[in-house]
Amino acid sequence: MRTVHRTTAGTLTSLLAGAALVGCGGEGGGPAQKSASELLDEANARMEKLSSLTIEISNTVGEDRVTWRMTTDLKSRCQVRNTFSRSGTLEQIRIGETDYVRPDKAYLEAWSGNDLGAAHPGTWAKVPVSRAREGDGLSRCTRPFESFGTAKKGEATRIDGREALGLDVTDPADKEGTYTFYVATEGEPHLLKAVYRSGKQVTTTSFSDFDEPLDIRPPASADVLDPGEPAG
Repeated sequence: MRTVHRTTAGTLTSLLAGAALVGCGGEGGGPAQKSASELLDEANARMEKLSSLTIEISNTVGEDRVTWRMTTDLKSRCQVRNTFSRSGTLEQIRIGETDYVRPDKAYLEAWSGNDLGAAHPGTWAKVPVSRAREGDGLSRCTRPFESFGTAKKGEATRIDGREALGLDVTDPADKEGTYTFYVATEGEPHLLKAVYRSGKQVTTTSFSDFDEPLDIRPPASADVLDPGEPAG
């Protein structure tokens, strides 16, 4: 099942990169007067200006499920927890040029090919960010909000107590998949949620804690394994 899990992790990355926006910006008027493309473009511009946020992803493919949560300054400080239903959990704290990673036993056994430095089950390992490679399970703190596809207005709803409008997007590059982006229509025009469906796969991405203060710190030094010393 390792190949399936690796594919799922890659899918999460690509879907998150695509959780964004389309079209040309409009001027003036409320949500009712703006096109779907204009609303998405407005949300895109607002998301690009955030100083911090929390992103949560739940990805289900058949019986496999991945959950991923990151709080980030969208630059160089973030905290991540990635949990696979069949292959364990990986925690990560990235601060500047340093990653602190803490896998559990199931993760290390299932993902033994990943280079996590001196990582041991339940113990934080200090790893230079320069060692990170695509597919190793580690996350960047930055997130793009890019344009794609064609949008049309869907149904009004409430997301986390805020009025929102669903915007349905189709992408010629993904003929089997459908996207719905939920943009706040009261207060700041944040992107609140994105849902992707394709066959047995359902991916839900939620955005919250917009511009909230962050308290991301390294683990206590006593809890970090010195890579120059063997584990006890």
